[in-house]
Amino acid sequence: MSTESPPPSTARVAEAALRPLGWGGWLGFALAGAGVVLLAIAVARLLWVGIGVWGNNIPHVWGFDLIAYAWWIGVANAASLFAAVLVLRRHGLRTAVNRFAEAAALAAVLAAALYPILHLGRPWLFYWTLPYPNTWGLWPQFGSTLVWDFWGISAHVLVTSLFWYVGLIPDLATLRDRAARHGRVGLARFYGLGALGWRGSVAHWHRHQAAYRMVAALVLPLLLSAQTVVALEFAVTVVADWHQARLPLHFIATGLPSGLGIVLALAVALRHGLSLREFVDRDDMDLLARLLAAAGVAALLAWLHEAGAALLQEDGATRAAFLVRLGGPAWWLAVVMGGLLPQLLWWRPLRRDFVFVPVGLLAAAGVWLDRWSLVVDGISRPRVPFPVPAYAPSGDEWALLLGSASLFALALLCFGRFLPIVSMYETRHEESEHEMEEEER
Repeated sequence: MSTESPPPSTARVAEAALRPLGWGGWLGFALAGAGVVLLAIAVARLLWVGIGVWGNNIPHVWGFDLIAYAWWIGVANAASLFAAVLVLRRHGLRTAVNRFAEAAALAAVLAAALYPILHLGRPWLFYWTLPYPNTWGLWPQFGSTLVWDFWGISAHVLVTSLFWYVGLIPDLATLRDRAARHGRVGLARFYGLGALGWRGSVAHWHRHQAAYRMVAALVLPLLLSAQTVVALEFAVTVVADWHQARLPLHFIATGLPSGLGIVLALAVALRHGLSLREFVDRDDMDLLARLLAAAGVAALLAWLHEAGAALLQEDGATRAAFLVRLGGPAWWLAVVMGGLLPQLLWWRPLRRDFVFVPVGLLAAAGVWLDRWSLVVDGISRPRVPFPVPAYAPSGDEWALLLGSASLFALALLCFGRFLPIVSMYETRHEESEHEMEEEER
């Protein structure tokens, strides 16, 4: 938030979580709820019929399931990494965007958690991947990537939710007190349970800030490891163009535009949908846009390294597999949408809200296309003397993808409806700093 003008009062943020829902909010909940119903239908069909409802075939044994899983993990990682760095650096931007960036990361990891279970084939036996001493004294196969998914997702959910919740505790206490003053006893108790007896003492603040920074520091290695686990699921195979040590770094670098693009689009929605322009001001949006452009540069370097490493390989199979990817539109669209398009945001006249939304969403879509290029086009090279069927996603796969996006949207809508989407205690801290500066003048 800009320090040139006094920070706005936080009263409107607290009241937003307590006021009745308008027609726009009900419409948003209805659309997201309809998408979640579609998700439930797709999951029910999958459980009843099996993964044959998907368009997978030989050699395309993976499709939307692995593409969406890797993409959602990238979105969650980028958003969490962005929020954690702002907290550790104590950057002023954290006041405006940290709260909903953390919420977006948590919603994305919940959407990602669906896929490792559903693509098991027998999802009701998911507990077989858990490390527990079962009746026969057997343990999971720790060399299986399904077990890696369990550790990666569970650590991701635990750390991301803890990071989001610890930062929320002081604001839950504010909502508790406001709900009590308005006579809403049930709501006050609900917020009071989450506030954990917060009273705002010096000891409480000291412990909170220490815990918040500690969890933020814990986010960094765990998020890198979670993205690395997804990349290693490809790298440990013997498939040409997958068996590469560069993939973990590639997934981390190319995943950045997806998370930052979605955070930028969400910032625009909050500014206009909830009239929070004072909290997420023009300087904040400019900095977010430039960060997305910088993330696009990192992704471009990763794609350039990918092309150079593949084309200069002595292994002819790897080179041939990458040339097949270059022959399809997905890789080129990924580079243009995820890397080149965000570079427009370096030009100040284009840093406007009506530009941020399409650029942010297209950057996220470009990263999704990169995962398509790797998962589908990466194994499209013919290996047998007769034609093999092309992969075509089925309606069930589209329903699952749209349903997971609806689950993501519904989680964010619930967050924006019942909890403060801007950090109130950070804003009050800025207010006090501004007052001290005025007194010194």
